Amino acid sequence: MAEAAAVGRPDEMKGQALVVFVTLKEGKQAGPVLKNELAAHIDREIGKFARPDEIRFTDALPKTRSGKIMRRLLKDVAAGVVRANQDTSTLEDLGVLAKLQAED
Repeated sequence: MAEAAAVGRPDEMKGQALVVFVTLKEGKQAGPVLKNELAAHIDREIGKFARPDEIRFTDALPKTRSGKIMRRLLKDVAAGVVRANQDTSTLEDLGVLAKLQAED
Protein backbone atom coordinates (compact mmCIF):
# COMPACT_ATOMS: atom_id res chain seq x y z
CA MET A 1 0.00 0.00 0.00
CA ALA A 2 1.05 3.56 -0.62
CA GLU A 3 -1.60 5.03 1.69
CA ALA A 4 -4.98 4.27 3.18
CA ALA A 5 -7.87 6.00 4.92
CA ALA A 6 -10.53 4.36 7.08
CA VAL A 7 -14.00 5.84 7.57
CA GLY A 8 -17.33 4.69 8.92
CA ARG A 9 -20.57 4.35 6.99
CA PRO A 10 -24.04 3.71 8.33
CA ASP A 11 -24.90 0.03 8.66
CA GLU A 12 -28.34 -1.30 9.53
CA MET A 13 -27.04 -4.24 11.51
CA LYS A 14 -23.86 -2.89 13.19
CA GLY A 15 -24.74 0.78 13.37
CA GLN A 16 -21.51 1.67 11.60
CA ALA A 17 -19.37 -0.31 9.16
CA LEU A 18 -15.69 0.22 8.48
CA VAL A 19 -14.68 1.15 4.91
CA VAL A 20 -11.01 1.42 3.95
CA PHE A 21 -9.86 3.30 0.86
CA VAL A 22 -6.45 2.09 -0.34
CA THR A 23 -3.99 3.43 -2.91
CA LEU A 24 -1.37 1.00 -4.08
CA LYS A 25 2.29 1.45 -4.86
CA GLU A 26 3.30 1.28 -8.51
CA GLY A 27 3.38 -2.22 -9.91
CA LYS A 28 0.77 -3.63 -7.51
CA GLN A 29 -2.54 -4.90 -8.88
CA ALA A 30 -5.83 -4.50 -7.05
CA GLY A 31 -8.04 -7.54 -6.82
CA PRO A 32 -9.79 -10.01 -4.55
CA VAL A 33 -6.54 -11.78 -3.62
CA LEU A 34 -4.98 -8.54 -2.40
CA LYS A 35 -8.19 -7.65 -0.50
CA ASN A 36 -8.00 -10.99 1.31
CA GLU A 37 -4.30 -10.48 2.08
CA LEU A 38 -4.97 -7.01 3.52
CA ALA A 39 -7.87 -8.31 5.63
CA ALA A 40 -5.72 -11.19 6.93
CA HIS A 41 -2.90 -8.76 7.75
CA ILE A 42 -5.32 -6.58 9.77
CA ASP A 43 -6.58 -9.70 11.57
CA ARG A 44 -3.02 -10.64 12.59
CA GLU A 45 -1.70 -7.19 13.47
CA ILE A 46 -4.73 -5.54 15.09
CA GLY A 47 -7.38 -8.22 15.56
CA LYS A 48 -10.49 -9.54 13.85
CA PHE A 49 -12.61 -6.81 15.43
CA ALA A 50 -10.80 -4.27 13.22
CA ARG A 51 -11.37 -6.12 9.92
CA PRO A 52 -12.90 -3.70 7.39
CA ASP A 53 -16.36 -4.45 6.07
CA GLU A 54 -15.27 -3.10 2.70
CA ILE A 55 -11.89 -2.41 1.10
CA ARG A 56 -11.94 -0.08 -1.90
CA PHE A 57 -8.93 0.45 -4.13
CA THR A 58 -8.48 3.88 -5.67
CA ASP A 59 -5.84 5.74 -7.67
CA ALA A 60 -5.84 8.70 -5.28
CA LEU A 61 -7.49 9.99 -2.11
CA PRO A 62 -9.17 13.40 -1.86
CA LYS A 63 -6.69 15.73 -0.20
CA THR A 64 -6.36 19.37 0.68
CA ARG A 65 -3.61 21.46 -0.86
CA SER A 66 -1.55 20.85 2.29
CA GLY A 67 -1.87 17.06 1.86
CA LYS A 68 -4.46 16.17 4.50
CA ILE A 69 -6.92 13.46 3.53
CA MET A 70 -10.48 14.81 3.48
CA ARG A 71 -12.23 12.07 5.44
CA ARG A 72 -15.60 13.83 5.48
CA LEU A 73 -15.71 13.46 1.69
CA LEU A 74 -14.72 9.80 1.96
CA LYS A 75 -17.51 9.24 4.51
CA ASP A 76 -20.04 10.56 2.01
CA VAL A 77 -18.61 8.38 -0.77
CA ALA A 78 -18.70 5.29 1.48
CA ALA A 79 -22.31 6.01 2.43
CA GLY A 80 -23.30 6.67 -1.20
CA VAL A 81 -24.28 10.27 -0.41
CA VAL A 82 -23.76 13.03 -2.98
CA ARG A 83 -24.08 16.51 -1.53
CA ALA A 84 -24.66 19.25 -4.09
CA ASN A 85 -23.69 22.18 -1.85
CA GLN A 86 -20.67 20.59 -0.16
CA ASP A 87 -17.64 22.77 0.51
CA THR A 88 -14.78 21.48 -1.63
CA SER A 89 -12.87 24.76 -1.79
CA THR A 90 -9.78 23.28 -0.13
CA LEU A 91 -9.79 20.11 -2.24
CA GLU A 92 -6.64 19.86 -4.34
CA ASP A 93 -8.15 17.86 -7.24
CA LEU A 94 -11.92 17.71 -7.82
CA GLY A 95 -11.39 14.88 -10.30
CA VAL A 96 -10.44 12.51 -7.47
CA LEU A 97 -13.80 13.01 -5.77
CA ALA A 98 -15.72 12.69 -9.03
CA LYS A 99 -13.94 9.42 -9.84
CA LEU A 100 -14.65 7.96 -6.39
CA GLN A 101 -18.33 8.87 -6.69
CA ALA A 102 -18.52 7.34 -10.17
CA GLU A 103 -16.99 4.06 -8.93
CA ASP A 104 -19.64 3.69 -6.25
